[in-house]
Amino acid sequence: MKEGSTEDGSNDAVPGPGESEFLTIQEKFKHASVTATRRPLVVLKEDLDKTDPFHKFKEKSFKRSHAFLTLAFVWFLVLQVVGLYFFTKGFLLTKLVLDFKSECAVSPDGSNFYQPGDPNNGCWHPKAFEKAVVIVIDALRYDFTIPVRTDTPAPYQNALKVLHETAAGHPSNAFLLPFIADPPTTTLQRLKGLTTGTLPTFVDAGSNFAGTEVDEDNIIAQLRTAGKTLAHLGDDTWSALFPNLFEPEITHAYESFNVWDLHTLDNGVTEHLFPLLSPANSSKWDVIFGHFLGVDHAGHRYGPSHPAMTAKLEQMDGLIRRMIASIDDSTLLVVMGDHGMDTKGDHGGESDDEVEAALWMYSKAPRFGRTSHLTLKPPSTAKERPVNQIDLVSTLSLLLGIPIPFNNLGSPIEEAFIGDSGHNWENLARASHLTSAQIRRYQDRYTEARNMDSSASSLPTEAWKKLQNVWVKVTRKSTQAEWKQSYFSSSKFQKINLEVCKALWARFDVPSMIQGIVVLLWTTVVLASYARSTLGDRSQLAYSLFRNGFAVGVLGGSTAAVASYLYLDGQILNNVLFGAAIFGLVGTTFAIHPRQLGALPASFWGWLTFVVTISQAGGFAANSFTIWEDEILLFFIVTIGTATLVMSAQQKSYAKRTHGMMQSFTFMFLTRFASLSRLCREEQMPYCKSTYYGTSSSSTSSQYLLLVPFAVAYILPKLIQSYFEAAGSWRGTAPLVIGSFFRGSLVLSALFWLLDTAADNDQLPLPEGISKDIRMTIARIILLGAIGPGIFILFVRSEPCIASLEDPSPTPQTPPKTYIFGSPSSRGAHYFLLLTFLALISIFVQKPMGGGALALFVFQILSLLEILSTNNLSSSSLGPITLGLLGNFYFFKTGHQATLSSIQWETAFVATRTVVYPWSPLFVMVNTFGAQILATLAVPLVVLWRQPPNKKGMLSQVAKALATFMLFHAVLSLATTLWAYWLRRHLMLYRIFNPRFLTAGLVLLVTECVLVLVVLPGLRCNFLKVGRVFGFVQQ
Repeated sequence: MKEGSTEDGSNDAVPGPGESEFLTIQEKFKHASVTATRRPLVVLKEDLDKTDPFHKFKEKSFKRSHAFLTLAFVWFLVLQVVGLYFFTKGFLLTKLVLDFKSECAVSPDGSNFYQPGDPNNGCWHPKAFEKAVVIVIDALRYDFTIPVRTDTPAPYQNALKVLHETAAGHPSNAFLLPFIADPPTTTLQRLKGLTTGTLPTFVDAGSNFAGTEVDEDNIIAQLRTAGKTLAHLGDDTWSALFPNLFEPEITHAYESFNVWDLHTLDNGVTEHLFPLLSPANSSKWDVIFGHFLGVDHAGHRYGPSHPAMTAKLEQMDGLIRRMIASIDDSTLLVVMGDHGMDTKGDHGGESDDEVEAALWMYSKAPRFGRTSHLTLKPPSTAKERPVNQIDLVSTLSLLLGIPIPFNNLGSPIEEAFIGDSGHNWENLARASHLTSAQIRRYQDRYTEARNMDSSASSLPTEAWKKLQNVWVKVTRKSTQAEWKQSYFSSSKFQKINLEVCKALWARFDVPSMIQGIVVLLWTTVVLASYARSTLGDRSQLAYSLFRNGFAVGVLGGSTAAVASYLYLDGQILNNVLFGAAIFGLVGTTFAIHPRQLGALPASFWGWLTFVVTISQAGGFAANSFTIWEDEILLFFIVTIGTATLVMSAQQKSYAKRTHGMMQSFTFMFLTRFASLSRLCREEQMPYCKSTYYGTSSSSTSSQYLLLVPFAVAYILPKLIQSYFEAAGSWRGTAPLVIGSFFRGSLVLSALFWLLDTAADNDQLPLPEGISKDIRMTIARIILLGAIGPGIFILFVRSEPCIASLEDPSPTPQTPPKTYIFGSPSSRGAHYFLLLTFLALISIFVQKPMGGGALALFVFQILSLLEILSTNNLSSSSLGPITLGLLGNFYFFKTGHQATLSSIQWETAFVATRTVVYPWSPLFVMVNTFGAQILATLAVPLVVLWRQPPNKKGMLSQVAKALATFMLFHAVLSLATTLWAYWLRRHLMLYRIFNPRFLTAGLVLLVTECVLVLVVLPGLRCNFLKVGRVFGFVQQ
């Protein structure tokens, strides 16, 4: 392509008619005394001929380079997935599930006091009840049930009175106790513990929303084996865990994941429960399991300190009173919470509020008691007389006369067996001894299945021998004192065994963890070499990198498969994956090694980003650093802003100096302003105040925050327009996309959240169904518009942000010329449109404060791009590393923390009523990692912004920037992996270090998937569009 003029304003350029459209930077930014005139690029018309063979050759060359670059990044992604898989497999604990089932005719203690085998009278112990109604009120925290004397009770206080009222007033008929859950406090894991009596392991948390059938002995299966007719009403998680065990005609399961719906499921349970409790239908069932979700959903949607919580608890109070009136003397009524909720209404972790649920049992006939007059009233706090949730299994089994499930580790609850007099120690001791004998039988089978030595069970064995000695004495001399001693000995054995099992299941698969660390470490080293220490064109190197890595990896995997089949007694799949990864890394290393430069940074900015990255990675070894990560990131980002301010102040050009300093001030101001949005984690209290929601105990936005989306809709498009105009790129489709489409969609987004908040506060004069339909319609217009007309038409099929003008007066002596306006940043401006559409989606799925934070992030990205352009830093590591820091910083500013309870599950339903795959999980993912996704999308702009379209080596520079960005997240993921391994016995492992490891791993995978699936295809489209206008150059 022959250039008549370039950006330096050489004499061949003639002022075109559109030159007056370029505005000065001073006019746009108010404080800068610099003018920058942008002249048009002049090309010969013949140079725009797209049929030129050489043009076609260069286009094919670009496509080939881009394809291999994509494959290289896919290869890095595969290696990191393998590394995370091996580490996670060894780190997230699992336990061996035994297939043994307890049998009615085989009592575990072999005593002669009761003839086992008769389910009508009781298999191992005389049964106390013929029927049972078991009600789970999801997220029923213990303090919700305790009355308080105050003139201003919290919304969750003094609403559910019946449980405490009956337990305190009629202790022989009812008791109320704190019911302590084992973390993770997610519903599926809690239901497993409540029905099997076993402890959960952390790996179960990932399956909370994809429940699979319980494959170990459980109370539901035992009831079914005993010939009982079972009914289930409510949460459909039960149907997933226990398929085909409930009677279809009297079972009604409802969708459980829609946290925006407080009433449908509860009303459905109520509708079908009370007809079954009528005397006319008593023969249709033996045990009813009902699971109400309204309290849990009210917590997720509003938080516990909201009038909606009062309404739900009062509704539960009325329903329980109706149940008391409906049952007969032979029916046991159980009401319990599966977990609690934190101050925002969320759960999943191990804080006190999350694990302290409530358990209440009621019988019309006097069957319950207390061992002391001091314990007649329910505990005033959850710290007094708590019982474990797994204790329900043995208690319920013996009361209903069925065998205790084989894997149970819980103890019988003493109030249920001590009798209404409070002195039936024989009954309590026999129930406890039966439970201990079953636990001992399970312990023996587990030790045998694991091939464990006797030292692992030495403490329980010693306690069991002492218990047996006491048991022999009590069977010979049956006094109350002897029975009491037997009970306490049995309780001691159960507690010791439970502690041993907890320690036993805290054993990590260290070899697998080391395999994962080796793969991740090696991959990070290779990635660092490719990103920062490689000589030559990275887009060309990508071919040999992928070829060697993949070919040698296939060879290694094949070798491992053959070796596993012939010689090794192990899992072939794991051996193949590890062999392929290691051999592949060897091939990749040999592909990069000949082009290596120095390993250490060679510039100030290289050292600065190196120190910041290593400091953050090393800081994850401290729990206080991890807890206050958002504040640490604020410090790092402001430090970088200060450094760019100093660098800009040293520019010789007054225009660049002023502009760079102004943008550096803007960058730091935006960081500080964004820091005002925060969601505090429990460990930060009381030194942190949440501002993300209306109050620190709420999950809804305050009404004044509704101004934020409208402000974003008005200001953000204008800000983007000002940067485009300053770059001379407010042309082509830019005014349509940003000035019309983007602004209009943001207005719709603001309207959506206005309607949503009004619906939350019952301020809409519309039925909930119609209100939801309106919001769903708005959401679908925004989302489908951004993906369809937005990305696939206005970005993929549109031309770059330029304007062209034919020479109005060509002469025979000079060939026809075309004046092209907007060329200085045609690549960057066109690619920015892709970021605009993804920013729209990310802003929309955030709560109002989160949307405002992401709008600041978009503004800050533009400010950063101007800083890099002004200081000629587009090829340094500053841009990618700063974007990585900003992505993590805005992760916290959008209402998230490295905790399970901070996930905003309700965003799954912004456009649907129920869970719809894959959209609902995608909405949650974009809501959670929207900041990191935008940061990934912005990385190519570090290279493309304000760069001429015919600059050589652009694809290689973009590959360098992308690899550097990947390296940043790979280092953080590796660091959290190493610290999780090293601190695997730390007290705060599952509360702090494990969630941070999981967060870093997920961020790494999400950003790399976005890079491969969105960024690289977007770059291909961008380069092809610009190349077909200005010609292809060496990439």
